[in-house]
Amino acid sequence: MNQAIQNRKPGRRLARFAGLLAVAVVMLAGLAVPAKAALKIEITHGNMNPLPIAITDFSGQQAKDAAAGADIAGVISNDLDRSGLFKPLAKASFIDKPTDINVQPRFADWRIINAQALVTGQVQVQPDGRLKVEFRLWDVYGEQQLVGLQFFTTPQNWRRVAHLVADAIYQRLTGESGYFDTRIVYVSEAGPKGKRVKRLAIMDQDGYNPRLLTDGRDLVLTPRFSPNSQEITYLSYHNNRPRVYLLDLETGQQEVVGDFPGMTFAPRFSPDGQRVVMSLQKGGNADIYTMDLRTRRVTRITNTAAIDTAPSYSPDGKFITFESDRGGTQQVYVMNADGSNQHRISFGKGSYATPVWSPRGDLIAFTKLTGGQFQIGVISPDGSGERILTSGYHNEGPTWAPNGRVLMLFRETPGASGGPNLWSVDLTGYNERKVTTPTFASDPAWSPLLE
Repeated sequence: MNQAIQNRKPGRRLARFAGLLAVAVVMLAGLAVPAKAALKIEITHGNMNPLPIAITDFSGQQAKDAAAGADIAGVISNDLDRSGLFKPLAKASFIDKPTDINVQPRFADWRIINAQALVTGQVQVQPDGRLKVEFRLWDVYGEQQLVGLQFFTTPQNWRRVAHLVADAIYQRLTGESGYFDTRIVYVSEAGPKGKRVKRLAIMDQDGYNPRLLTDGRDLVLTPRFSPNSQEITYLSYHNNRPRVYLLDLETGQQEVVGDFPGMTFAPRFSPDGQRVVMSLQKGGNADIYTMDLRTRRVTRITNTAAIDTAPSYSPDGKFITFESDRGGTQQVYVMNADGSNQHRISFGKGSYATPVWSPRGDLIAFTKLTGGQFQIGVISPDGSGERILTSGYHNEGPTWAPNGRVLMLFRETPGASGGPNLWSVDLTGYNERKVTTPTFASDPAWSPLLE
């Protein structure tokens, strides 16, 4: 079992739930079927023809097991559907009704309804109260099992198991890491438009399990995850004084990173989690500073008469992108992590802001204002290949899914009753989806894959 987990990259991540009962993950051996070319989705541009996939309700011997199995299948289906790469087929079209995960499916019955991939599974509550969840992913036309996994966890973790299954399916069929077992931290906004109460909030990436992290007495802005997903850095106005805080999500412990004279903006973690980079305003202009979280030593890395803000590290920690108006308008710049070699990379019409480096390292997302429209786009770190993904009345604050495939942003709606809502969009500019939240929501930040 341990060897199987260690030999499979996602197995290391699936091996435990942070702060909860550990999840045991076991590879399920494939059934004897003919060897044929394996099914795989080739992602070269916006996928206008998503892969038809049949996701059966996971079976169970007891009624409560079967009910949990149907819920798990529903979450898997929703995750894959929202990606835009898969088309879950209607259950009413299913001819075969699998009840035993260890029995080979009748592939001909699935080909009739044009299913190219098939997911079967079963759920069982163990004598010790744990939930056992098994699934198999099948290539219908190749007539072979592509992946099979088994999970043990507490019953209340069923949604997270479903996200883990969806991640395994996504990775096996696309060759890219999934992003469903993640969370979003954001600013929850409630109340009249002129008197909004802004609280820090967190939820699963699909909008479920939302909860508030602050009480609303102090204004909160720009929450960002640490690389291990267990800490958040954010800006809060306490007694009208801006402070940068660290919040431990497991313990709820909060600490002040530091009290800085003047205004503080846009704190973000370094990839190793040892530093925070931010913008501090001193003497009428703002520059980029880093702070070592172990020593609390602050280092200034830009020094201009302009406003330098919104810094974001490259995933290898060697570079920082930021916005600056040193050229007369807001533009995107890149520099070495020590502040050397500062150079502009955006040269299109309009102003550019909120640059964020992709987890893959190949792109930088940005907000662009031109012609009265707010656009979300991406650009290569060398300034080439600028591409706009979405445009509208007010789009802002892009954040990357951990696989660099999807962006989330917030979009403001006009009018007295309007407000910000969260949306996601594929890297190619297709598949825009609204993310449901209990209140208005802004300034999202996507976590890394959970551990």
